[in-house]
Amino acid sequence: MKFLNVPVGHKKSETFFRVNEKSLENFNLLKKSSVFLILLVIIFSAFISGCSNLQSKQETIKIVASFPMREIDVGQDIVNGIKLALEEADYTAENYKIKLVVEDGGDETGTWQASIEREIAKRAVEDPDVMVYLGTYNSGAAKVSIPITNQWGLVQISPGNTWPGLTKPGFFPGEPGLFYPTGVRNYFRVCPNDAVQGPAGAVWAKEMKLQNIYIFDDGEAYGKGIANIFEEKATELGLNILGHKTLDKKSEDFTGELSKIKDLDLDLIYFGGITPNGAVPLVKGIKELGITAEFMGPDGIMEQAFIGQAGDAAEGTYVAVVGMPTKGLKGKGKEFYENYLKQYSKEPGAFSGFGYEATKVALLAIERAGVKNRAKILEEVSKIKNYDGLFGTWSFDKYGDTTLTIVSGNIVKNKSFVFEKLLSSK
Repeated sequence: MKFLNVPVGHKKSETFFRVNEKSLENFNLLKKSSVFLILLVIIFSAFISGCSNLQSKQETIKIVASFPMREIDVGQDIVNGIKLALEEADYTAENYKIKLVVEDGGDETGTWQASIEREIAKRAVEDPDVMVYLGTYNSGAAKVSIPITNQWGLVQISPGNTWPGLTKPGFFPGEPGLFYPTGVRNYFRVCPNDAVQGPAGAVWAKEMKLQNIYIFDDGEAYGKGIANIFEEKATELGLNILGHKTLDKKSEDFTGELSKIKDLDLDLIYFGGITPNGAVPLVKGIKELGITAEFMGPDGIMEQAFIGQAGDAAEGTYVAVVGMPTKGLKGKGKEFYENYLKQYSKEPGAFSGFGYEATKVALLAIERAGVKNRAKILEEVSKIKNYDGLFGTWSFDKYGDTTLTIVSGNIVKNKSFVFEKLLSSK
């Protein structure tokens, strides 16, 4: 700069030099400071951006729902209940955004598949954002997924599994211990189990004086299990069990098996199983052969798909189902029914209310935990007591089962399930 060439001997110039030399020093400091500030701003911005990304990730909690979603309508009915609960909560819980991931655990016929359920469970546990696993509907599918979710500490809540051996000992060797490799229970269900439902069906048959009974089942954990429980209670009540056979669930014609019992003095044919596992060809065969015995099944066939596929043959079918139709409920149950009807323009399915209930329980646990942590959320689910739900006040017992014992009797009339009465299991 020119002022650096001013003669040193000149007093005024010397002063000018010193002043401007100081200015240069300040200028250099300013430049250094500016660079430092710029670097600081860049670093701080990057830090904030990183925190924002991390916070954004932490603010999302995923809930996985696994049910058969094709052909039969029970899976969609349950998911509708789940979505209704989430919509009422605005898809949030304790400042976390809730994302629902619906998985199809069945094939094109609506039949659950072990390989599909296994892969769904694996994807769920390996995703760090998944905090809750809602499912399954089929008890056999639960036997596949529970050990997987258990190993990863992921809470699993079912709105539809009813096989007692999933939670309670004494029903099948090794159960339920083999489902919980960590030794910590992570599985809960909001619906009563077959230890209540099976006997209720037998008591109902006794009340209707249906003395002579033949039993069929589909061979699965749920179907064979509830058929055995029904048979045990029926025998205890003094009813005559004339036979019990496991059907080939893939068959579409049971006239051969039915022909063998056609001439028996039958009052009732009981089927333990689900709609896609033989219920339709069985009831059709009964009508085609002119067998006059009544037909009864468990909640596994209480879905519109059974009526739609069986047609007129379904008329008069007796169905014992856990819980009761929400149409006849009061308070929260009535509110749920009206909201469901408004949202989906159809009545709730037999398990829609339990799908809603399971989701509400999950959201409550997330709120009480206050953090995105599987262990904390699992702990909060296990502590739920005196919950004011759709079907009344209930708690989870030490096994993870609901204390609810409601079972209702329904009859197919004019292509619809019509509530008949509440059933007793004693």
